[in-house]
Amino acid sequence: MTENILWFNQIQKSDLEIVGGKGLNLGIMTQAKFPVPPGFVVTAQAYFKYIQETGIKEKILQLANSIDVDNNEELETVSAKIRALVKNTKMSKELEKEIIQNFKKFKKYKDIYLAVRSSGTAEDLAEASFAGQQETYLNVHGEKELIQRVRDCWASLFTARATYYRKKQGFETSQVGIAVVVQKMVNSAISGVMFTQDPTGQSNNLIVEAGYGLGESIVSGSITPDTFLIEKEQLQIIKKHISKQEWQIVKFKGKTKKTSVSKKDWQKQKITDQQTLEIAAIGKRIEAYYKVPQDIEWAIEDNELFIVQSRAITTLSLKANIKSEREKVLKTKDAKKILQGLAASPGIGFGAVRIAKTMKDAQKIKQGEVLVTKMTEPAWVPLMKKSSAIITDEGGITAHAAIVSRELGIPCSVGSGNATRVLKNGQIVTVNGYNGEVYDGKVELVLPETQTEKIIARTEIPDLMRALNLNAIEKQDLSEKELEENEAKILEILEKISAKVKVNVALPDGAQRAADSGAQGVGLLRAEHMIAITNKHPAQYLREGKYNELVQVVKKGILGVANAFKGYPVWYRTFDARTDEFHMLKGGNKEPKEFNPMMGWHGIRRDLDQPDLLKAQFQAIKELAEEGYTNIGVMLPFVIHVNEIQAAKVIAKQVGLELGSQKVKFGVMVETPAACWIIEDFAQEGINFVSFGTNDLTQLTLGIDRNNERIQKQFTELHPAVLGQIKMVIEKCKNYGIETSICGQAGSNPEMVKKLIQFGINSISANIDAVQKIKNTVMAEEKRILLAHLKNQQVF
Repeated sequence: MTENILWFNQIQKSDLEIVGGKGLNLGIMTQAKFPVPPGFVVTAQAYFKYIQETGIKEKILQLANSIDVDNNEELETVSAKIRALVKNTKMSKELEKEIIQNFKKFKKYKDIYLAVRSSGTAEDLAEASFAGQQETYLNVHGEKELIQRVRDCWASLFTARATYYRKKQGFETSQVGIAVVVQKMVNSAISGVMFTQDPTGQSNNLIVEAGYGLGESIVSGSITPDTFLIEKEQLQIIKKHISKQEWQIVKFKGKTKKTSVSKKDWQKQKITDQQTLEIAAIGKRIEAYYKVPQDIEWAIEDNELFIVQSRAITTLSLKANIKSEREKVLKTKDAKKILQGLAASPGIGFGAVRIAKTMKDAQKIKQGEVLVTKMTEPAWVPLMKKSSAIITDEGGITAHAAIVSRELGIPCSVGSGNATRVLKNGQIVTVNGYNGEVYDGKVELVLPETQTEKIIARTEIPDLMRALNLNAIEKQDLSEKELEENEAKILEILEKISAKVKVNVALPDGAQRAADSGAQGVGLLRAEHMIAITNKHPAQYLREGKYNELVQVVKKGILGVANAFKGYPVWYRTFDARTDEFHMLKGGNKEPKEFNPMMGWHGIRRDLDQPDLLKAQFQAIKELAEEGYTNIGVMLPFVIHVNEIQAAKVIAKQVGLELGSQKVKFGVMVETPAACWIIEDFAQEGINFVSFGTNDLTQLTLGIDRNNERIQKQFTELHPAVLGQIKMVIEKCKNYGIETSICGQAGSNPEMVKKLIQFGINSISANIDAVQKIKNTVMAEEKRILLAHLKNQQVF
């Protein structure tokens, strides 16, 4: 042992400043008898000695200290100069000889390939996040390449990202060293990841993921691995999902190569249940050793299990996305923005581009690719599910791609204008669904901080107690316990008296995710998306004489959502697909060509022209009602005349369905100015509820195409004409005891929601990602109204 080289089994817990975070972890796990591939560390002391002996230390410090890191061009240029200086300056013969001598101790392994990894002396700590800022080199072969890669790792101490981060965090360049891990590469037949705490926050469960080949495909998110949910205490498999894997990444002549998996193995479980439990047991031991949950990468070579990496999950919380922490590779500052679209669905996704100008192109998409197209259609939903992100040329935030992406939780940027022309198949891009930007390559993005509005200020508690007719608080100085107890009482009452917050659902697959959002029901269940996943146009079922099959398709779709929302209302909107949306489905070629499908043959007007379409939907709902599902309501879209409601009731009676009964509530969508101005006619015909479809109401009131990205800046539901109509409808519905709701995009806009609460709306149906935010907005606005009312009473 020398101060320049430490093998894993020689490393002590106090050696962080010598071997860095990665080296220390490998050393600790090796000595704890975990199955770590063998290796050694070229210490940080060797690095310091290198820059001192070669005379480049002062030059490095001079250059590094001169950088204005907020000047991106200067940061890039000067940091590149430092890296070139390190890469091109040879180390001493003595140090080179020492590294080679230790390399030769891998004598057990013939023709060995190595992983050479940077190990920063401040990385993998809770206090500083240097992890991933320096380089890793895989499949390093031979003495000459090893020596060069060690120098390359030293040079990576001065990437633009690392230099920027150090300066901002106040780390002195002269004090920050870097060690280099030299480790046997595992040529894995099967590899995977393990989280010793379930990412949903269930500390008593752990997760094991497995796939064929090297771990790169899983870590990058390129494949969907087998997933095993394991109860940690008894080590029992609770649930498993076996995924189809058609390709893998393997080592080939010192490089990685994508190869096909034998067809007979596509659907096979990658590791046995016994192997899964053995991996889980090791994960459990590693967590116990470190005393914190771990994010672990593992690999199997020649039936021997190796732990490739383990690090603490220091930021684990409910709903924390652990994988994304491992996948980050660059700072936003280093990112090259190549497109700007509209932020349509929050989240960050990356992958290889798949250009889809036609349905045939879209069918080629592979799991984890980024779908790039002019505009999506309902028929594309099964293909959209495969994508890691979606980019469109056209469309606004109410377009099909935006709506479905939000429900599926897929990052989406719409209305980029030219994505299908600028991007190329296979190009790696990162999509920021928070701001609509698209970057070249795989990029780490700093997520926007979630600002949770404080609903009640402590100073408001006495007044709110009086406003709610609770025990009045006379004294001013309340204890912390009294404040907390009274705040809890007020929040409980506020939630009861506030407008209910529901959620929009398009797909039965997304029902459980929607229910988990805390929504108090479904304010919009879209029928057309349930049909699209069958790949057959609804009218085609009737042409083929398969009326009963269509009934069952609708029934199955509603059933999945109704079960997820037991005890809460689920409002089903009957078919409202435009004629240009289903043309790719079987039978869709028989759809008429319309100049303006948005204002054409859709909604109730089409269902009344083809009554069996409406009858099949009513039949499905009748059967569900007879089976005890009394939480389902029906609403008719695009109604503009009272005779449309009357005609629909006649069709319902033909199948024995009583609309507006105790079992099945009945309502209409208010999507047109016509519906607003004759709302009393609707009320007198007998409806239980109305729901504002603000996407179309705004479009038709303002004369603005909601899918045209060029005029999105003028598309706003807050226009006085739109607000005036909504206020009028709410007031008139109150006179008739009719419940009012909203299910358009505006229901996810806090500013719009405040207006709706002031108007007295009964419920808000928001997008899945906005439910909690809108709940807070509703309660905060209800609180404000209460206090204003109290103040007015006191004034008079």
